[in-house]
Amino acid sequence: MTASTSSPAETIAVIGLGYVGLPLAVALARHFPVLGFDIDQGRVDELRQGEDRTREVEPEALRSSSLHLSADPADLPGKSVYIVTVPTPVDAQNLPDLGPVRSASRTVGRALGQRPAPQAAVVYESTVYPGVTEDICAPILEQESGLACGRDFFLGYSPERINPGDKIHTVDKITKVVAGQTPEVAARLADIYGKVTSGGIHLAPTIKTAEAAKVIENAQRDINIAFVNEIAMIFGKMGISTYDVLEAAGTKWNFLKFQPGLVGGHCIGVDPYYLAHRAKELGHYARIILSGRAINDGMSTYIGEAVSARIKPSSSILVLGLTFKEDVPDLRNSKVADLIGSLKNLGHKVSVHDPLADPHEAQHEYGVMLAPRLDQLEGFDAVVAAVPHQAYRALGQAGLARLAREGGLVADLKGIWRGQTMPAGRQYWTL
Repeated sequence: MTASTSSPAETIAVIGLGYVGLPLAVALARHFPVLGFDIDQGRVDELRQGEDRTREVEPEALRSSSLHLSADPADLPGKSVYIVTVPTPVDAQNLPDLGPVRSASRTVGRALGQRPAPQAAVVYESTVYPGVTEDICAPILEQESGLACGRDFFLGYSPERINPGDKIHTVDKITKVVAGQTPEVAARLADIYGKVTSGGIHLAPTIKTAEAAKVIENAQRDINIAFVNEIAMIFGKMGISTYDVLEAAGTKWNFLKFQPGLVGGHCIGVDPYYLAHRAKELGHYARIILSGRAINDGMSTYIGEAVSARIKPSSSILVLGLTFKEDVPDLRNSKVADLIGSLKNLGHKVSVHDPLADPHEAQHEYGVMLAPRLDQLEGFDAVVAAVPHQAYRALGQAGLARLAREGGLVADLKGIWRGQTMPAGRQYWTL
């Protein structure tokens, strides 16, 4: 255990220890007394052993941190700052599911009421639509605590910008957007976050502004990817490689470099629905946002049909990768699962491999049984590289020749083998 390096005037609790909360809690613990709280006792136990299943925090950094870990709500009262970093998914109808945020607000509210700290601040990092912090979370905090928001405790918002698997744009290097219920609270939060990151602080004028900034960051990426996915469909009908086109167009200085593919995960594939939902409540139909979502959500069906058209009925197919992006174990909102369903619905026999995904989680979330070892797989009618994990990028001719039988198809969704000569007798296809 290491000592804090600055004044312990602020005592902080981080609620939710996933991809966002854990790196933030570890970073804050270098400067403040910090409690990392999660309702999952198993998660807390593994973190106490120095093991982070998300791979966002290295074992040594976790073991040497002064961070206190708990799943007991009795440890929460008396903190001066509560930072909520719980998920904000959508439901089966793609409507915002604020259940985790509401639940965390109730937990924090009860803690505030049991032993309120003077001028306590409750900060939300979870991605929401503008108004959630003040209009939904604040009343819950007041009801559970018996305290008055704006007098006994104060609100803040600082949107998370964690990019799973990204070791460059980490929480200690990115610009942090911060907003507070009052200028004084905003300045206080800016000071706290300023000790964590070298990337600087941007003070947003209002909490709603900060909420809006976060939700459009991902909506913008979603729309740009949707454009590239749509042109991939068009160029596919022309027999033109989308990657070749993008490579040529990318030589222009102001061309935005996005790539086609499946759009899943807990941010880009989810957050636009939050903004579209709020727009609908206000009487506005978010045409561009929802059109982009429709295109991206439909890519699994498009790819499934494109693969199926190039092979015989009832073919055996190996899908490489199940997580929502490369080199991370995160299975949330994986669109590869939809692609697997599409291929099965088209009558094919599908096997799946992923070196990073948890087999039990894959079975529980998607009913997918993962093949245990890549080197034991061989002779498929088609191989679909869905997620460009390093283990798949490193496959050479011999590996591909083993996996795809002669006369079989190699479907390379992310273009990871574009410059590689295919084994003799294998058909190559990419977007």
